[in-house]
Amino acid sequence: MLTRRHFIATGAALFSAPISNPVFANTWPTASQKAAWDAQVTPANFDLETSNPWGVQPRFLPRRVEANAGLTPGDIHVDAVARYLYHIENGGTAMRYGVAIARGNLYEPGTYTIRRKVEWPHWTPTASMIERNPEYAEFENGQEPGPRNALGSRALYLFIGQRDTYLRIHGTPQARSIGGRASSGCVRMVMAHINELYPRVEIGSTAFLYSAEESVTTRS
Repeated sequence: MLTRRHFIATGAALFSAPISNPVFANTWPTASQKAAWDAQVTPANFDLETSNPWGVQPRFLPRRVEANAGLTPGDIHVDAVARYLYHIENGGTAMRYGVAIARGNLYEPGTYTIRRKVEWPHWTPTASMIERNPEYAEFENGQEPGPRNALGSRALYLFIGQRDTYLRIHGTPQARSIGGRASSGCVRMVMAHINELYPRVEIGSTAFLYSAEESVTTRS
């Protein structure tokens, strides 16, 4: 079972889904359209660690922190209790981002491989998602890309082996959900934040989603 015992440390503290790309998508955004949307979801004079027009809690703003020894650069670790995602860097550091996770038992801890990345993805809710959220029925044939799309500006696709789990780490138009439990299975990020993370994540990287029920361990 995954634990949070070997999570990221900074200072004295130890810190620790939806289907996209419908087969017959109506449109695929052009490079210029993607750039226009990126500009739309990125604040003016954007600073990764201080810009906060979304009003998220300050602790969920990105921050570079110290990483525990032995963690593999390029891997992603999601602390479901603290609502942090860590991207491990070379040199013993990690970038930490605030996230939202799934509601209730829809959150699925485990070890996943990132086998696909998409800029401005399409989104199609599953039948079970529509059953839980009838308002999704209007998108049963897919939602076109754009700033209002449920997967936001970027999506990292989580697989087990060669099997798509339909879980994603993705941007969200609902930035105020960061820090909470809001999704139907995926890990949500502020769109401007995942836009910065996205080019740093390589296909084949491992994503560890830790249990939401594990307790935080601290050390002095």
